[in-house]
Amino acid sequence: MKRSHNLSQLKAGQCALVTRIDTAGTMRRRLMDLGLTPNTEVMCLGHSPLGDPSAYLIRGAVIAIRAKDSQNIIIETE
Repeated sequence: MKRSHNLSQLKAGQCALVTRIDTAGTMRRRLMDLGLTPNTEVMCLGHSPLGDPSAYLIRGAVIAIRAKDSQNIIIETE
């Protein structure tokens, strides 16, 4: 059963598919430039000791994204 969440809810080691980005302007452009486009697989590698930012594996690159920004990235998990 597939479930929709935002990227900030992904736990370390979990994978998901990006379904949409609910932000606009330069932040949307930056996220898309990092490879966060619909149907992209994302894996959470872990969270910093204080929980923000978190590290994600996106298209072979490790990217750190703040929780504030990852809440606008909608994902689908199994």
